[in-house]
Amino acid sequence: MVVYFALGLIAVLLVVGTIIYLATPRSYESSSTVANSYDQWTQDGILEFYWGEHIHLGHYGSPPRRKDFLKAKSDFVHEMARWAGLDTLPRGTTVLDVGCGIGGSSRILARDYGFSTTGITISPQQVKRAGELTPENLTAKFQVDDALDLSFPDNSFDVVWSIEAGPHMPDKEKYGAEMLRVLKPGGILVVADWNQRDDRRKPLNFWEKPVMRQLLDQWSHPSFSSIEGFSEQLEATGLTDGQVTTADWTRETLPSWLDSIWQGIIRPKGLVQFGFGGFIKSLREVPTMLLMRLAFGAGLCRFGMFKARKINNLPQSQQSAVGETINA
Repeated sequence: MVVYFALGLIAVLLVVGTIIYLATPRSYESSSTVANSYDQWTQDGILEFYWGEHIHLGHYGSPPRRKDFLKAKSDFVHEMARWAGLDTLPRGTTVLDVGCGIGGSSRILARDYGFSTTGITISPQQVKRAGELTPENLTAKFQVDDALDLSFPDNSFDVVWSIEAGPHMPDKEKYGAEMLRVLKPGGILVVADWNQRDDRRKPLNFWEKPVMRQLLDQWSHPSFSSIEGFSEQLEATGLTDGQVTTADWTRETLPSWLDSIWQGIIRPKGLVQFGFGGFIKSLREVPTMLLMRLAFGAGLCRFGMFKARKINNLPQSQQSAVGETINA
């Protein structure tokens, strides 16, 4: 009898939890909703406790192998740097980290490669925490800025770098154009992002549409680009030197989703540190992570890598005109 009661209680909690989850989406409304969400996660420290300094997926190798969750995340930064050829650049190379979170990538690029990094995020709390985590001897600084309206002049950085910021951008074309605008001629743009399958070639089917809706609504995403679509938008700016190089790292990053849930099981200290409220807040993210694992595993979503070099011979007058068009 007790067993049946327990099973019945669990079933009721699952039903009630699912209803609450579906009835309380966190849909994208404006950049303020994104900033407020990251401010809250940064202030309470839950995300940093479980995900460390890197609020992005990990790289588990090719082929993927078992790896410590936090090490996979730092490995991702090095794999991305090698893939883009940044490991051959000289010390002092200037890098803009767009959507820097609490500065994990910026610190690695400054510490291990000798780069001079500037991280920008729309969250004031992330900027504050990034500063707290950054030793004074590192050439890494952080500021609040809007990726769709960057405060830097044209041709400011040798490298522009961005990890998993694109899904929060309502205007993907402007997101790409702004990053290219502040890149120096001949400089390198390297982006890693969550993408959906190109639905121009294969439309979403009956189960993919509601799954995609939840992936957008639960984490304040206005939309996902496809790998093909975003690379076309970058090339359409007229600022790239030839075609954009792309790669699909879905396989290499896929273990991250279940690994992130597993952290909550093997690190019960979080239950004590953040209390019942923190437990409920963390538990609420589990369905979205499971849906992410389903979407990336089934081909609905793909982890896209993008690399482009800014054209070297664009006349200054034309570059200024492009900048004016972007900011219009």
